[in-house]
Amino acid sequence: MNIIHISAECYPIAKVGGLADVVGALPKYQNNAETSSQVIMPFYDVKFTKENTFTPIFESELTLGEQTHKFNILKLEKDILDFDVFFVDVPDLVFKDYVYSFDDTDRFLAFQIAALDWMLTWEKYPDIIHCHDHHTGLVPFMLQESFKYEPFRKIPNILTIHNAQYQGWFSHDNVNLIPAFNFDNVGLLDWGGQINPLAAAIKCAWRVTTVSPSYMEELKTNANGLESLLSGESTKCIGILNGIDWKVWDPETDNYIVKNFNQKTIVSGKKANKKALCDAFNLDISKPLFAFIGRLVGEKGSDLFPEAFRIALQNPNISILLLGSGHTETEEQLEPLTEDFKGQYNAFIGYDEKLSHNIYAGADFLLMPSRVEPCGLNQMYALRYGTIPIVRSIGGLKDTVRDISEDDGFGICHEHANVNDITNAIARGAELYENQTKFKAIRKQIMKIDNSWGASAKQYINLYKSIN
Repeated sequence: MNIIHISAECYPIAKVGGLADVVGALPKYQNNAETSSQVIMPFYDVKFTKENTFTPIFESELTLGEQTHKFNILKLEKDILDFDVFFVDVPDLVFKDYVYSFDDTDRFLAFQIAALDWMLTWEKYPDIIHCHDHHTGLVPFMLQESFKYEPFRKIPNILTIHNAQYQGWFSHDNVNLIPAFNFDNVGLLDWGGQINPLAAAIKCAWRVTTVSPSYMEELKTNANGLESLLSGESTKCIGILNGIDWKVWDPETDNYIVKNFNQKTIVSGKKANKKALCDAFNLDISKPLFAFIGRLVGEKGSDLFPEAFRIALQNPNISILLLGSGHTETEEQLEPLTEDFKGQYNAFIGYDEKLSHNIYAGADFLLMPSRVEPCGLNQMYALRYGTIPIVRSIGGLKDTVRDISEDDGFGICHEHANVNDITNAIARGAELYENQTKFKAIRKQIMKIDNSWGASAKQYINLYKSIN
């Protein structure tokens, strides 16, 4: 079975969020004697593409409305990934030094059309076409409706929703950008008076998955306007929990961290990594270290941090470290805390992959008070590195973290994304830290939890087989 993933992101090539981590890991876990999994993605002007060499394997032109654009399909010269990645290079539209911008309609339409045009030339078509989020949401529609892609009609296609908040809306005035189709079926593109690629994909895909079972249920009541559509299409929808790349995220072999460790050496390993963090950010190693890693956006609940941290840090016996960037207002509100709570609070505004690994390895607790969290990977990374997650019980966080008040519980959970719940959860963490016997036992326990892609990859393959 040959599976083609079409995606706007793929780690380590281009990453904005969890989509990249999924597409960068799932294919390698699907590659075995029975299945072959490959990725098609845009060719961006980013660090990875600058540092590697690519071979053109196909060139042609695509039509976007009245415009014609040249494009190439490129392949990495060196086999440095565990699966094949093919790059769609549309120089005048896609090749930018960013992944997303304010208006990407032309860019991602060109990407999708070029990918399908190239696939038309293949001697053997794929058995499954797996699309990811709205950036590839018009693929299921075009496979079903566009005249030129009629050879693909019988190929099963799947849409995975990583985040339903973003849907790729654009005006019906631009419907001519989509390859010709029977206009009687234009309603498949519409939702709320606009062309909505995510809605179109939900309508046309053979199956729709989300990245956790709880998120699938939540979307029926909170999907940024798509609630009734997802409820109506529920018979073809399924939630499959994401996994994490067990090879990349392994404290025993991680080249980024100061000292490698495993379940047996967790005490010394965590201590060495925490000391390095505390030394670098002027924090006290004897205090419990609470950390946040992620985008400073409303979905993550990070706008609550300035007030919540100011309250929590009234307890002089805790430390907080933040790694992230996003809303300027939140960044500006957090900035004074560094001076007001010198020695207790610090931050790195931006993103640094190495630092993120070191925080997972060195922190005692990871904060995730998300308003929306389709799956969440950070809590799984934290568990892998013996860092106790403090999460809001929503989406994938609800599916992967059990509160310490429950039998075999190992995390701290709260119900609401508000300042009071965050500060209370931090206080519970500080209390747990005081009980070092229980704290250390939980750290060892969570390192044993298997959140690798193994089980999830099998679920996807079983889904493919059920419709192939």
